[in-house]
Amino acid sequence: MRLTPAESDRLQLYLATLLARERRGRGLRLNVPEATALIAHAACEAARDGARVEDAVAAARCVLTAADVLPGVAHLLTELQVEAVFDDGTKLIVITYPIAADEDPHRAPGAVLAAAVPAPDHVDPVTVTVTNTGDVPISVSSHYHFFEANRALAFDRAAAYGTRLALPVGSVTVFAPGTPRTVTLTPLRGDRIVIGFAGLVDGPLDADGARERALHRAHTDGYLDTGSATAQEGHPA
Repeated sequence: MRLTPAESDRLQLYLATLLARERRGRGLRLNVPEATALIAHAACEAARDGARVEDAVAAARCVLTAADVLPGVAHLLTELQVEAVFDDGTKLIVITYPIAADEDPHRAPGAVLAAAVPAPDHVDPVTVTVTNTGDVPISVSSHYHFFEANRALAFDRAAAYGTRLALPVGSVTVFAPGTPRTVTLTPLRGDRIVIGFAGLVDGPLDADGARERALHRAHTDGYLDTGSATAQEGHPA
């Protein structure tokens, strides 16, 4: 069976979850990787069952309390990010303070605390106009590689290559059916390696020929593109 890198990651998460459940069943308190696996798995399964983003986050926050983990784990694990597959596509879920600390009287299991998240740097921004050609709203999260966003979204894919929405971490933009919306995109930073999402890149963004191959794959797979004919007909190097 051939799996994409994203599918392999989900399988590894499931195996880690099984191990964490087994150890928890023996009465052991969990460490950071074990707690991370259980919480992330709960969010992913809620998404797979048709939950909304906020419901998936709530489900993940109900999995563990400080009594279930080793001392200090609840304070170490203050934010967890996981990509989950929802009915309308893959989205990044950001779960802040996923474990309730029993020693903190102001936090109970499942409590939601607001976290100050700085806005991203708007360096070399790209502006594109996006039209949802489908008949249901489409949500795209802040750190999704926008080039690979839902194929029913019509916009300049070439201009969006290697970028994400210029939003704070964990934010979501919703594109209503039939209504054009102009958004600002900012370049992905760090190592600029994109794995998963829609599988159009699955590797370094800036490798020789990567952009052309991704554009060709998007075009042949039916991703709507309002860019130039040359960009849409890009061919693998």
